[in-house]
Amino acid sequence: MAEVIRMPKMSDTMVEGVIANWLKKEGDVIKSGDIIAEVETDKATMELENYEDGTLLYIGIKAGEAVPVDGIIAIVGTPGEDYSSLLQASTTVAAPVAEAPQAATPTAASAPVASAPAIDLSGIKAKAVRMPKMSDTMIEGVIAKWLKKEGDVVKSGDIIAEVETDKATMELENYEDGTLLYIGAKEGQGIIVDGIIAIVGEPGTDFRPILAAESAAPAPGPEVVQASAPAPVAIKAPEATKTAEVKSTTPDTTQARITEDSIKASPLARALAKEKGYNLAWLKGTGEGGRITKNDVEDYNPSAGGAMSTFVSGVESFEDIPNSQMRKTIARRLSESKFSAPEFYLTMEINMDKAIEARVSMNEILPVKISFNDMVIKATSLALTKHPKINSYWMEDRIRVNKHVHIGMAVAVEDGLLVPVIRFANEKSIAQISAEAKELGGKAKNKQLQPKDWEGNTFTVSNLGMFGIDQFTSIINSPESCILAVGGIKETVGVKNGQFYATNIMKLTLTCDHRVADGAAGAAFLLTLKQYLEDPIKMFL
Repeated sequence: MAEVIRMPKMSDTMVEGVIANWLKKEGDVIKSGDIIAEVETDKATMELENYEDGTLLYIGIKAGEAVPVDGIIAIVGTPGEDYSSLLQASTTVAAPVAEAPQAATPTAASAPVASAPAIDLSGIKAKAVRMPKMSDTMIEGVIAKWLKKEGDVVKSGDIIAEVETDKATMELENYEDGTLLYIGAKEGQGIIVDGIIAIVGEPGTDFRPILAAESAAPAPGPEVVQASAPAPVAIKAPEATKTAEVKSTTPDTTQARITEDSIKASPLARALAKEKGYNLAWLKGTGEGGRITKNDVEDYNPSAGGAMSTFVSGVESFEDIPNSQMRKTIARRLSESKFSAPEFYLTMEINMDKAIEARVSMNEILPVKISFNDMVIKATSLALTKHPKINSYWMEDRIRVNKHVHIGMAVAVEDGLLVPVIRFANEKSIAQISAEAKELGGKAKNKQLQPKDWEGNTFTVSNLGMFGIDQFTSIINSPESCILAVGGIKETVGVKNGQFYATNIMKLTLTCDHRVADGAAGAAFLLTLKQYLEDPIKMFL
């Protein structure tokens, strides 16, 4: 019997996954445990494991295309088996969801909606399995892979699917004993938090009232529209995934591209045109057969146009790059922060002369190489313990003042930005911070971070100094209340007692959410941080 392979939810905020590369092709014999594809999330590129033995009958998604959580990726079965019913069932399930948004808006206050909650589910011996909220930022999940199929007997504690979030692929645990009667989300399809993924119950149970009640419920209605609408499934248009397109604004551009060697012109005219910097294609010849003469060159007025007006010197082009899961999440999260938090910025100059000397000394005796960023993280963590308001979360109805210090370290990767977390940074030695920062940075660049590596930060440090940036501002990583932007160390001239001297300055800019921290609180934090960095021995006392 043919089985469907669906897109798993690989992290708590994953909405959809992109097939980066197929490792198997249609017709290949595969076994449980085989890696059949590589799936790109917004955090990492992860392997997609197969859990069915058989032949790969159907691949529904091409490399480079996006698939919502629980969308169908492929079908595995026996050679020659008819699997069309599986694809038709998928279309049938998606159709009511697609119609839901159309019906919900105009009939929100109509009689059918009002009567929908009256559906009696008490006698139905089946229960819905819903999409859990796997992180504080999760909106929907994508079914990366189903580990069970319709008709399978499942027990509480069984792992029935893999769910992809925007950060990782995580296992979906079942909490009901019974038979898997219905799978409502295909591999690769996105399901909103608390949306129905599947139904478990006694064999033969009519579970349709559960689905009817779900689609008729007024509260979940808008969410179902948002997450379950089949628009993500319809993203299979190959044209949308082309990474490069070249278009010309002039249909006959190639005809206009004429080399100077092929243009008829006298030797004197060529020499004169070269001297004046004219392209012979710009000129119109008046000699025999259109030959360009000396007089044509001398009489040519560039500002008047002439033949030049129809000459195309180049072709306009562009490249469309599909947004990765990481880029989508960065756009969503930072937009929410930027347009909701009333930010203000505080900049302070730090004299790094003693820090430079201290770093040289530490690198002579410590087993790991200490960077200036390590010193900033250590100093920041200590300063946060003295200014807990800066180490707080904005929680809408309250402010959460964190007693622990988890420093998020912004790391640039190919597709965007990741923020691995150094936990309890204030309690760690600078050597421990350095070693951990290097390890997390390597994992981030290789897309090997796990959820525990990026969750729970209470404050973030973003450093662009190594790129030659003197000063910049960062956007707050909500729900944090502040973020520190670190510029590069620049040698400059200082003045003391009327005397000029060479010194090294680094600029720090603190972005604050005014709902949590006021200017005085931010300034006091920067002053403490300045004291630690300008006299590093204080960090170790």
